[in-house]
Amino acid sequence: MTVNDCVNDAAGHLITAGFDRDEARRDVSVLARHALGWTMTDWATGLRETAPPGFSAQLEAAVRRRATREPVAYITGVREFYGRDFQVTPAVLIPRPETELVVEMATGLTGIGPLVVDVGTGSGCIAISIALECPGARVMGTDVSAAALDVARVNAQRLGARVEFVETSLLPSAPATFDVIVSNPPYVSRADRDALPPDVRDFEPGTALFADDDGLAVITALVAAARARLAPGGWLLMEIGQGQSADVAALVETTGLRLDRIAPDLQGIPRLVVARQPARDA
Repeated sequence: MTVNDCVNDAAGHLITAGFDRDEARRDVSVLARHALGWTMTDWATGLRETAPPGFSAQLEAAVRRRATREPVAYITGVREFYGRDFQVTPAVLIPRPETELVVEMATGLTGIGPLVVDVGTGSGCIAISIALECPGARVMGTDVSAAALDVARVNAQRLGARVEFVETSLLPSAPATFDVIVSNPPYVSRADRDALPPDVRDFEPGTALFADDDGLAVITALVAAARARLAPGGWLLMEIGQGQSADVAALVETTGLRLDRIAPDLQGIPRLVVARQPARDA
């Protein structure tokens, strides 16, 4: 039996479980490459090779998990973000492509101070990426979850990033001020839980997904904290959910920060709030 035969059989199992054909083939391809330790080049040239011993059983076990809608990233334990592989477990939110906009925007700021904090760091993907892209910066990451911080520390050590992680809600007590605050906070309303795909709803950590008050509770607290703790001229970069841009823009202005822009993601959805602390209060 070839690798391709095993892949076709596995994809058939997912299709029988209700997966779209293209989704089934894509997911099985990722699971198979992970099991084989293959690169994309290996995949392109090796599908007709005889399947190595144990591969079929390993792939079958992974597909059984995927058939329950367990996310592929939790099965493989890895998700790529900003060109690097990050360890992920069910203790952390799976990094998503739209969140790369936070890193891109933060590393593109000019004339900023060196102290950056990532609120709700999860796997550490934002904090670690900023630390690696901006080696002169001092980067911190906070989270309320000790289990999430364990994952973040492993990622930082493996990738060679210098990041200080603190178990706390929102901002650490010290230092007094920060030059840049970045965050992908919980912003999904609990009322919308049942509308989420089961991959997300049933497997990813609720504390990283859901917030009360129509998804704005954590955002509201974070904006207030940023107003109190950003250095003069400092920046807040924060991911938000679809349909929240008007409410968050009003919140930012009411708090006293200055809204610079709300940048769209690759699908054109207003996704990243960029706000600034006034250089000095009037």
